[in-house]
Amino acid sequence: MEMESRREMELKQTQVAVMGGQFEEDREEAQSEQGQEETALDWRGRLSLPHKHGGMRAASFVLGLQAFEIMGIAAVGNNLITYVINEMHFPLSKSANIVTNFVGTIFLLALLGGFLSDSYLGCFWTILIFGFLELSGFILLSVQAHLPQLKPPKCDMMMAAAAGQPPCVEAKGFKALIFFVALYLVALGSGCVKPNMITHGADQFNTAGDPKQAKRLSSYFNAGYFAFSLGELFALTVLVWVQTHSGMDVGFGVSAAAMSMGLISLVAGTLYYRNKRPCGSILTPIAQVFMAATLKRKLLLPSNPRMLHGSQDTDNNGRHLLHTDRLRILDKACIKTQDGMKEAMESPWRLCTVAQVEQVKSLLSVIPVFACTIVFNTILAQLQTFSVQQGSAMDGHLTSSFSVPPASLQSIPYILLVFLVPLYDRLFVPFARRLTGHESGIPPLIRIGLGLFLVTFSMVAAALVERKRRDAAVLGGETISIFWITPQFLIFGLSEMFTAVGLIELFYKQSVGGMQTFLTAITYCSYSFGFYLSSVLVSLVNKVTSSGGCGWLRDNDLNKDRLDLFYWLLAVLSFLNFLNYLFWSSRSSIKTSSIFSINSHEAKNSEEGLMTTMKPVKNDNHDIP
Repeated sequence: MEMESRREMELKQTQVAVMGGQFEEDREEAQSEQGQEETALDWRGRLSLPHKHGGMRAASFVLGLQAFEIMGIAAVGNNLITYVINEMHFPLSKSANIVTNFVGTIFLLALLGGFLSDSYLGCFWTILIFGFLELSGFILLSVQAHLPQLKPPKCDMMMAAAAGQPPCVEAKGFKALIFFVALYLVALGSGCVKPNMITHGADQFNTAGDPKQAKRLSSYFNAGYFAFSLGELFALTVLVWVQTHSGMDVGFGVSAAAMSMGLISLVAGTLYYRNKRPCGSILTPIAQVFMAATLKRKLLLPSNPRMLHGSQDTDNNGRHLLHTDRLRILDKACIKTQDGMKEAMESPWRLCTVAQVEQVKSLLSVIPVFACTIVFNTILAQLQTFSVQQGSAMDGHLTSSFSVPPASLQSIPYILLVFLVPLYDRLFVPFARRLTGHESGIPPLIRIGLGLFLVTFSMVAAALVERKRRDAAVLGGETISIFWITPQFLIFGLSEMFTAVGLIELFYKQSVGGMQTFLTAITYCSYSFGFYLSSVLVSLVNKVTSSGGCGWLRDNDLNKDRLDLFYWLLAVLSFLNFLNYLFWSSRSSIKTSSIFSINSHEAKNSEEGLMTTMKPVKNDNHDIP
């Protein structure tokens, strides 16, 4: 007995030793991996393990959240103008501005979500906190839509205008307050969640020195757009049908249920996530660079970049940043003083590191590309407002008993994209990689340019169809089929597949120093500014064209308005914007591969035509291989 118990004890000690040895090997492997990239932690705050955490398995839980979140918000946003007009009784132009301001606010608040995530909370907790705020907004919208005492009396605005009756009572006071509080709770939650979803999923791939992981990251961005398309398709078909036939209260309730499923998907993957730790305020180092560069603007830069302060230091996440020659005026923030003691005591507002300066350079380098996508999203605003009303004035009947809800028109491109995106990622991208040598197949700058070129034809198609619809209604008293409106949505869907995915991939890969979420959030600001620009254009066009007594978008009746001329105006603006993009991208110094020294061999990839070839970075007078 004593011998057996002693053997059992020795066996257990051996097992413990083996497990402990394996654990130490895992941690050493994790530390080796983390040394190549930013520190990633598991859910307990320990170093993540390569074979246990991250990868597509972990990212799939985030993709589930993406699909459910867009499902909920799209069902609200894409049919919101119908609810605002029919239930809240706001005029058409004011309703269009309410929708565009709501959507614009969502994307503007993405900056807040990016800042809080990178600085203090991290992606996971930011998503969880603001996801519950978004859910509460959906619930409040559903309650208001269900209770008659929280809405104006029922009234048909179109029939009242046609019959010359007094206008319907507009929502005011407490009723309007409830509506806007619910609406902007959704905006606050969705805005802060969106950039963190993209970044948290992308953070599951450690691309430092691993080409396979870089390719998987590219596939993840395409998978993210597939999840987006799938959520949009379900929202614009099933959920819009529910809103139309069962009421907006049920529709908003289903949006709340979808958001709940998304949060469950997020939490279910907790054990598998690689979590990037927040690095403190990301705005203070940026401000310090501008202040120091301004104070030392009259000093001369040293001929050798190694003489700059902190040239061998790392960023906030322990990664070594290579010095670049772009925007060299900011390098003056790193000029050392002659007195070593004085240098040691110099304020961080007067002396910055090369890592800090390179972070600011990366941020500034993407601004021209960002600005060129604003008009693109102004066109998106029209498809969610005026094009829905355009469809309402057309014959939506497929059969005598079934008609297509106007808001469901936006599902047309997504029907195509749920099939096209997987084919693009699995067939076209591998083929394109052989031609371009780029892990994404088509480099992001070229991909963005293709989308900006295509979107012009979306507005051309919209203008031609609206002219045909209006002439048929006014001159012939006919109502044309709603499917004439298909081309403008289809072309925009294809252009968005190129521009939206390319923009997010470009900004994520360009981001450094713990600013991944913030830079991803900037891409959403393009949506925000685009929707705000739409509101400005609508108001400006109304003001200018009404001087002659008949404004293009003045009435609630599209047969009296000139929506076709407004579409032509947007087509011209879109083409000019594309030419502007060609100008800036041809002079761009953006690298679409990693700017870190460990991944510098990928910097050889260049984007011909739309992107100038980057010169290799020098190190000890030798090109980095």
